[in-house]
Amino acid sequence: MHQPEENVTWVVYQIGTQEKTAGLNVVCEQSVWDEMEHARPGYHTLIRGGITNECEAELLARGTSGDNRQTARLKKRS
Repeated sequence: MHQPEENVTWVVYQIGTQEKTAGLNVVCEQSVWDEMEHARPGYHTLIRGGITNECEAELLARGTSGDNRQTARLKKRS
């Protein structure tokens, strides 16, 4: 029997300055972010939460990385 999907939301956050990968943007489920923030408040920086589409979250986290040069240049102007 097929179970209805839960309403999953996503967050984009920036890795804390104390890590080797500091400054990178990461995507995770809101529930995972809530647990991380509870365990170490303020360690990472929330960029945006409550995103209802994982693809949208991935695009936000990636920014212009992976775009061709022309597209990246146009995005930076806006």
